[in-house]
Amino acid sequence: MTAGLAARLSRVGTDDRYVVVPMDHGITLGAVKGLVDIEATIDAVTRGGADSVLTQKGIAPRVHGNLNGAGYIVHLNASTVVGPDTNDKRVTGTVKDAIRAGADAVSLHINVGSNHEPKQMEDLAELTSEAADYGLPVLAMTYARGPGVDEHDAEALGHAARFGEELGADIIKTAYSGDPDSFERVTESTRLPVVIAGGEPDSDLESLRAVRGAMDGGGAGVSMGRTIFQHEDPEAITRAVSAVVHDDADAESALREAGLAVEL
Repeated sequence: MTAGLAARLSRVGTDDRYVVVPMDHGITLGAVKGLVDIEATIDAVTRGGADSVLTQKGIAPRVHGNLNGAGYIVHLNASTVVGPDTNDKRVTGTVKDAIRAGADAVSLHINVGSNHEPKQMEDLAELTSEAADYGLPVLAMTYARGPGVDEHDAEALGHAARFGEELGADIIKTAYSGDPDSFERVTESTRLPVVIAGGEPDSDLESLRAVRGAMDGGGAGVSMGRTIFQHEDPEAITRAVSAVVHDDADAESALREAGLAVEL
């Protein structure tokens, strides 16, 4: 690992653990709750302990000035919910675009098992090669997603995680398999840090229990979007997630310390 790569990884995480808040959903969903005044949301989640935030390159001017010392990741592909196929992620920028936007790292979404996997494989391979020239870390969002694929199956998720390592990524994001024992199969599939997506849990407690389970299964943190930025108190929920990831707190204690209700 080069000195530059190590330095930039330390900006988007803390001691090899990561609380990333992706807010690139505006291109996919539009200006939904939490993203209209994205400046205020970024300020809140970074005050709450997020290590880094993630957006598309065009939002960069609204990111800087609100980071409170956190890192910045630029996401480089996308699709929309009104387009023909949300799994068909198309490239939206380059490594140089991300550097011009002030990024500490870049990310790319890949649906392993989808009809679009071959092209997305090429996109990730090209991105990691280009990023390596600049010592820029790559977060590969490798989901098990496609016809006949169980998106939460540990074997499928382990394959997706290894896919990202084989192509040169530095951090893997994927779905949570549902329990620590099965998630250990995912984390054992790669030597890279694995962070989980937020998904759509029923409650704050279920969200935090998933984070706790992922950490107990060898995970390195979260890349959690709507669960955080659409929360009624984004700062508090970020503080709770950070306590589980960085302080090894249990879900209930983390919620209480953040001032949030524990709904059993």
